[in-house]
Amino acid sequence: MNTRAYFYLCVTSLFWGANSVAGKIAVGHVSPMVLTTFRWIVALTIILVLMTPQVKRDWPVIRKHWLQLLLYGVFGFTAFNALLYTALGYTSAINAVIEQAGIPMLIFVFNFLLFRIQASIAQVVGFTVTLVGVLVTAAHGEFSALAELEFNFGDALMLLACIVYAAYTVSLRWKPALHWQSFIAAPAFGALLSAIPLFFWELSRDAAIFPDTTGWMVVLYAGIFPSLLSQVLYVRGVEMIGANRAGLFINAIPVFGTLLSVLLIGETIHGFHFAALLLVLGGIAIAEWGRPKETKA
Repeated sequence: MNTRAYFYLCVTSLFWGANSVAGKIAVGHVSPMVLTTFRWIVALTIILVLMTPQVKRDWPVIRKHWLQLLLYGVFGFTAFNALLYTALGYTSAINAVIEQAGIPMLIFVFNFLLFRIQASIAQVVGFTVTLVGVLVTAAHGEFSALAELEFNFGDALMLLACIVYAAYTVSLRWKPALHWQSFIAAPAFGALLSAIPLFFWELSRDAAIFPDTTGWMVVLYAGIFPSLLSQVLYVRGVEMIGANRAGLFINAIPVFGTLLSVLLIGETIHGFHFAALLLVLGGIAIAEWGRPKETKA
């Protein structure tokens, strides 16, 4: 079970790392709320084609928990991504990387405050090691560069996005027993419903940019991989090993994102990228080795 969970969460981090790169590529090609809305239209189209029979079978459970499932979509799907895409228009990728690295710690804090689930010493050490790996990536191997960062409105949006996603992750312990297809389908509908008002708000401000060719490529990627496959794998990973343990894999996102930046937009790879990857994976290994006896912590 652990091996499968690790695989699911690594693939999730890979797709989400690519989502951050795609969000940066999208600037000027498709506006944040248009991208957020269109990605869920793409995702729901796929869901209607492939998952309708399973949704019909699970309809009694969906109807009973409809509000909870819609809220998962509003916060975990739409709010986080709308904040992320908007933030990337104001802040640097380095700042966004550092701020996303706070999600695992927020998950630890929420789990302790709400459920008195304590992180082990090894988990705290593991988190610290992964955070160092993230900082190495963010600083391009020069920690003095961190002192030169400036925080702005985009950084505030990213911090809010991190809080939203950490809360969503912790709340998954209450999700109803549903087939994975139905669990993704219902929140995806909630995500689209909550994205539509944001779309019209952006339109009313004359800030909407409808996708060009590059924009459509970003929309299609976001609609298929981060919106569907990543959400399925992340929910399954949390279900299998718990929020604290699964949350640590979020720190692999900036490392994957950096490596993908090299492949997709031609950035140069350096030795510190490999060092950062080893630190992130090593930190996760330390946290897993010393995890509490409770397997879902």
